[in-house]
Amino acid sequence: MKRCAVSNKIRRLRFDRDEMTQQALAEKIGVTRQTVNAIEAGKYSPSLEVAFRIAEVFNEPLEAVFAYTPKPV
Repeated sequence: MKRCAVSNKIRRLRFDRDEMTQQALAEKIGVTRQTVNAIEAGKYSPSLEVAFRIAEVFNEPLEAVFAYTPKPV
């Protein structure tokens, strides 16, 4: 059985967008700041819907924001 890791570039994208705060991003996508923090830190994988909303905020394709890397157990 394999486990996977979902990484993201949210922090860099926020910084590149006039240093958007986690709170501002959270308000745009309809989640809490704590959720954005957990996703950004890799502690939580967002639902597909939230992932698409995040990509839309940054006007980027999903694969430019998130990456999936299979990891052997």
